[in-house]
Amino acid sequence: MSDKEKLYEGKAKILYKGPRPDTIIQYFKDDATAFNNVKKGTIAGKGIINNKITELVMTRLSQIGIPTHFIERLSDREQLIYEVEIIPLEVIVRNTVAGTMTKTFGIEEGTRLPRPIIEFSLKDDDLGDPLIPENHVLVLGIAEEYEVIEIMEMTSKINDFLRGFFAGIGIELIDFKLEFGRLDDGNDGHFLVLADEFSPDNCRLWDFETGEKMDKDRFRRDLGGEVEAYQEVARRLGVSLELEDPKAEDEE
Repeated sequence: MSDKEKLYEGKAKILYKGPRPDTIIQYFKDDATAFNNVKKGTIAGKGIINNKITELVMTRLSQIGIPTHFIERLSDREQLIYEVEIIPLEVIVRNTVAGTMTKTFGIEEGTRLPRPIIEFSLKDDDLGDPLIPENHVLVLGIAEEYEVIEIMEMTSKINDFLRGFFAGIGIELIDFKLEFGRLDDGNDGHFLVLADEFSPDNCRLWDFETGEKMDKDRFRRDLGGEVEAYQEVARRLGVSLELEDPKAEDEE
């Protein structure tokens, strides 16, 4: 890893300059954070699992017509992605009441919603990633109206697909966060693509039969069994946890 030019290091990933123009190498760490980086820890092997689950989900989504920044997985912890201009929004989908929605509205966790809710939060750690109404997104120039419409349409399609995808392996997709970016189309324009990752880090996954949490809530709430939960999600998805390179277990 030392021979690569580091571009950025976040809570769970490191971005390096890619091997060809307009590409980036995304490296997945085992670091775990919660409550806007107040709680910190490590989930052994998380980076490897998240890398491989993200590869699988991005690949499946591209097959149903969702453009993504994913190009290919390079190793146990690395994947090659297109360099995009990230839109500073977290797009949150809620199928069942959990997390902040429980606290904000006083609704019992686990209450299934009559239809999915899609909401935006401003991607800004210093401000605590506040919820932001669509009108604010437009007036503040965060995204154009056609982009918001396209994001909503793609998000609905992603949710419809992934709910069925996870239901097929006995997992209920409670909620999740997405990020989108603008990718250069080579003709002085751009188009929107799904970016970042999809893993137990940015969604809530509950076992359909037992209701057992199989995501980062196990870390947030000190439930224990984080490693086993992530591994079980991977196992059900058919993701191999066998290391291609033993050195992948070593962190930066």
